[in-house]
Amino acid sequence: MERWSLYHTAPRRVEVRQEAVPSPGEGEVTVRSVLSAISAGTEMLFYRGLVGEGTPLDETITSIRSELQYPFKYGYATVGVVERAGEGVPPGWLGREVFCFQPHESRFTVPLPEVRPVPTGVTMEDAVLFPGVETALSLAMDAAPIVGENVAVLGQGVIGLLTTAILARMPLGHLVAADRYALRQERSRMMGAEACVDPSGGPHQFLEDVGLAGSKADLVIELSGTPEGLELATRIAALEGRIVVGSWYGTNPQGCRLGDEFHRQRLRIISSQVSRISGDLSSRWSKERRAELTWRTIRTISPSHLITHRFPIMEASAAYQLLDESGHLALQVLLTYPEA
Repeated sequence: MERWSLYHTAPRRVEVRQEAVPSPGEGEVTVRSVLSAISAGTEMLFYRGLVGEGTPLDETITSIRSELQYPFKYGYATVGVVERAGEGVPPGWLGREVFCFQPHESRFTVPLPEVRPVPTGVTMEDAVLFPGVETALSLAMDAAPIVGENVAVLGQGVIGLLTTAILARMPLGHLVAADRYALRQERSRMMGAEACVDPSGGPHQFLEDVGLAGSKADLVIELSGTPEGLELATRIAALEGRIVVGSWYGTNPQGCRLGDEFHRQRLRIISSQVSRISGDLSSRWSKERRAELTWRTIRTISPSHLITHRFPIMEASAAYQLLDESGHLALQVLLTYPEA
């Protein structure tokens, strides 16, 4: 059996190669991919070559646990159908729709515990955004907003929009957002932000535009992917406010100046990454419990309406080019697998 697999071969260069699919062994299944999602954040850092060679692709995902060395596979959001099963796999798995943290390829063989059945009533287009919703929930957990707080979310890409949607269901004082692009500003307001504006006018103008000029933000969640976003966060946070950073800046050479506001305001900067949650929560929030919450949240917010583009796997280079050069036109981009 053959498959098409996407490889990163150099910065800003991908290739689709044909290769053999391993047969499922005992306790394994072969999944025929239907959709996979490109991450416009982390994945584009790898695409642009902004991650140092030798960096682990992801230490928590078996399929991409190796270190960065060209050529390499990447991706962690695939949905498909189980089409073959090895010995010891219950027959009920055949034909089942599943999600898997798996690179972009048309078929893959993995141990059964690595696939998650898509719950009844959840579409495959919603299910493929499982990692994004899981990340947004993790950010909300790390942020731990207090009732009545003023919250600002900087960056309204897919993760920012999903985070905004989750926060909008909490009893906050004000929920505002920042993004340069008109498409994202519009979607942000649809997701529940009271205001979403272009922050390029600077911190004072931003606070005035969103109605927080007199109070600033108690909590800022930085998801812009740029060091300038972190610097803006330090300028709009209130006295002893909190800044949760979900961005990964890679090897971006631009720095962030932590000036008077940061020190005199006694701000706290908290890093957030979905593969680990706070030690205060880990004893009660197992991976399974978090997954159940993620599926419930997917049912609530239906994230598939953030999908703007779909490309067949053989046109993957055009999908990456769109995100790289015309990100203002796209939100979630999917790869499709026509043989499915």
